[in-house]
Amino acid sequence: MVNHKIQAAEENLLHVYNRFPVVLDHGEGMYLYDTDGKEYLDFAAGFAVTGLGYNCKELNEALKAQIDKLYHTSNLYYHETCGEAARELNRVCGMDRVFFTNSGGEAVEGALKAARRYAYTKGTGRFEFIAMENSFHGRTFGAVSVTGHDAYREPFEPLVPGVRFAKFNDLDSVKALVSDRTCAIILEPLQGEGGINLADQEFMEGIRRICDENDILMICDEVQCGMGRTGSMFAWQGFGVKPDILTMAKAIGNGVPVGAFAMTEQVAEYSLKAGDHGATYGGNPLACTAVKKVIEIFEREDIVGHVNKVAPYLTKRLDELVDELDCVTERKGKGLMQGIVVTKPLAEVNSRAIEEGLLVIQAQGNVIRFVPPLIAEEKHIDEMIEKLKRALA
Repeated sequence: MVNHKIQAAEENLLHVYNRFPVVLDHGEGMYLYDTDGKEYLDFAAGFAVTGLGYNCKELNEALKAQIDKLYHTSNLYYHETCGEAARELNRVCGMDRVFFTNSGGEAVEGALKAARRYAYTKGTGRFEFIAMENSFHGRTFGAVSVTGHDAYREPFEPLVPGVRFAKFNDLDSVKALVSDRTCAIILEPLQGEGGINLADQEFMEGIRRICDENDILMICDEVQCGMGRTGSMFAWQGFGVKPDILTMAKAIGNGVPVGAFAMTEQVAEYSLKAGDHGATYGGNPLACTAVKKVIEIFEREDIVGHVNKVAPYLTKRLDELVDELDCVTERKGKGLMQGIVVTKPLAEVNSRAIEEGLLVIQAQGNVIRFVPPLIAEEKHIDEMIEKLKRALA
C-alpha cells in the first residue's frame, strides 16, 4: 500500500538520502513520534546531535526569546551572543580561538584551510595532509578529500590534491607518510561512520609527538564524538592529548544547525587572517544562543558525569548480547558512542527495529551504532536491548 505521507514528503526532493519509511512529527525526551502517533525509542539522536533529547524546554525558551530579538546580522558587526558563545565554547573545548560555521563539514573545511594558511604564513611550503583509512569528515570537497572511504571519494575525483591515508591505530604507517610537505594530520579520536573505532592511547600520543617534532599540526575531528559523548566534554581530553585545531558541530547546538573549528593561540597567530575565510550565517545570534544555552545546561546538569554513570551499563548490556546471540560478534566504542558487529543484513535489522519502535543507525563494517541522547537512563537501555533482541531474532 502506498504511504501517501511519505509520497508527499518526497515530492520535489533530490533523492540522495536512504530514508527510513517513517514520517516523524514531534519528540519528547528520549522518544520520537510519527504522524500516526507511534512511539520510537531513539538511540540515534539525529546522528549524535540531540544530546539533551527532544523538546528541551529551557533551550526552546532561550531560542524563542532570541528570535524575538535578532536571529541574523552581517558578520561585519559584533553581537554579544556570538562573543559569549565563543568564550564558553573555547573554555569547555580547551582552545583559544574559534570560528563558527553552519555544519560539521564546513568546520572541517575551515580547519583544512587554517592548516594550509599556517604553513603559508610560516613559509614552509607544506601543503599535504595525512588522514586515516575508514575516516569520515564530511561531504564538501575538502572534507571528502580527507575521508578514507573510496565509495565517498570516487564519484567526485579528482579531489583536493595532497592527501595521503594511513592506517588507523598504526603509528608506523603514519610515520611512513610524513615528509617535508606534510602540513597536518587529521583524525577522529573515535571514528563514527567508519565503524566505531576508538584510537589507542599510544596512537594519540604518537601522533602528537610526530607533529611536535616536525612542525605539523594535529587536527582532531570531534564533530560526532565531541560534546560529552565519550565521557569527557571532548574526546581529546580523555586521552590528555591536545590537538592544534579542533572541529565540532552536532551536539553543540542540540539540533540547531551550528558547527565550529577552534585552535590554539599559537596556531591562530600564523593562521587565518581577515578575508581568508567567511560564512554568511556562521555565528548568527540564534545558533550562538543554542551553543551558549547547551553548554550551560550540560554543566549545570552534569551531563558528562551522567554519561560516565550510565555508559558502563550500556557496555554491560551490549557485551551480554555478544555472549547471548550468535549473530552479534563484537562490541566496541566508548561512553555513549558504541557499536556492535552483526552478521545479519543491517537493512533487515533496521526495518525490524523500526517495527519494534526503535531507531538505530549503522556504520561501516556491518556495525549497528548506538549514539542516544546523553540523557539516556538504564531503563532506556533495557528497553532498547529488548527491542533490539526481537529485531535480531
